[in-house]
Amino acid sequence: MTVGLPAPRAVREVAGVAARDLCPDALLETQEPVIFRGMAAGWPLVAAGRHGAGKAIAYLKRFDAGRPVVGYTGPPAIGGRFFYREDWSGLNFEASRVGLAAYLDAIAATLDGPDAPARYIGSTDLDGYLPGFRSENDLPLPAPAPGHVAPLASIWIGNRTIAATHYDMSNNLACCMVGRRRFTLFPPDQVANLYPGPLEPTPGGQVVSMVDLRAPDLDRYPRFIDALAAAQVADLEPGDVLFYPALWWHNVEALDPFNVLVNYWWNAAPAFMDTPMTTLLHGLLALRDRPDAEKQAWRAMFDYYVFGPPDQPAAHLPEMARGDLAPLDERAARRLRARLLDRLNR
Repeated sequence: MTVGLPAPRAVREVAGVAARDLCPDALLETQEPVIFRGMAAGWPLVAAGRHGAGKAIAYLKRFDAGRPVVGYTGPPAIGGRFFYREDWSGLNFEASRVGLAAYLDAIAATLDGPDAPARYIGSTDLDGYLPGFRSENDLPLPAPAPGHVAPLASIWIGNRTIAATHYDMSNNLACCMVGRRRFTLFPPDQVANLYPGPLEPTPGGQVVSMVDLRAPDLDRYPRFIDALAAAQVADLEPGDVLFYPALWWHNVEALDPFNVLVNYWWNAAPAFMDTPMTTLLHGLLALRDRPDAEKQAWRAMFDYYVFGPPDQPAAHLPEMARGDLAPLDERAARRLRARLLDRLNR
């Protein structure tokens, strides 16, 4: 971080908590990141990584299902940061379908090499691509509530890479397996101070901040100093587990020549609910460019119908008259979705 800039405060740490005692619902109550030191230290992959990258790679190969994965490869000049080209002609890396074992060998061939390409396998489903891995390495999370989706377990593998500051729409438990990682986290209310980039294309599926944490350009992005003042940093060792809530922005830096992370994404909302990003995109279409007075009036409408207490709009209506204002269930959600599609297709 550049000298003279605010230093992010350290994420709160908890030690001595067993994975079996982890309660996702309790984590969501504080809406703050927390590190569980050593929670996954006993996983076999962590043990293999302590003996070097070669041992960790050999361990991962045991579970390779032979299905092609997506490998992201960038030239040495990008410094491991997957982003846009300087002339905005596209992304600064290439994505291709590769064999997992072969790509692991390609990473191993240039470990610590001064001219090593940036190599990265991101968000790869463990059960589909490394079957059996979770029988030896897993967090024993509680079964999801009825109507909810089980957490999605994924693996991330690479050399010294940087995932530019972005957000996810799910809550996250990030388990550092091999190599050290640094997460710099920003609360959701810092979105304007992070200078988000284009909605598409994006380097990894989500909007990223335009600010490079390695050398922030405060002449171009002056409000970023306020984002730093609100930031938190988590320096993870192998075996550590980091929780952070949905929509927290995070910059992820892999600090060693070979790095592996396993994460669990989950949402507290029922499975029948749509992604809010669809609503945001429709908001751009329907609201953003209206006169300001109209937008403020619609803000009041959204506060009443959407962001306020969910039972408020229907509380004064007879039950038979509540319609779409009644609590949603799977059947009501299908009916409402059909009405929306009908309106959008007119």
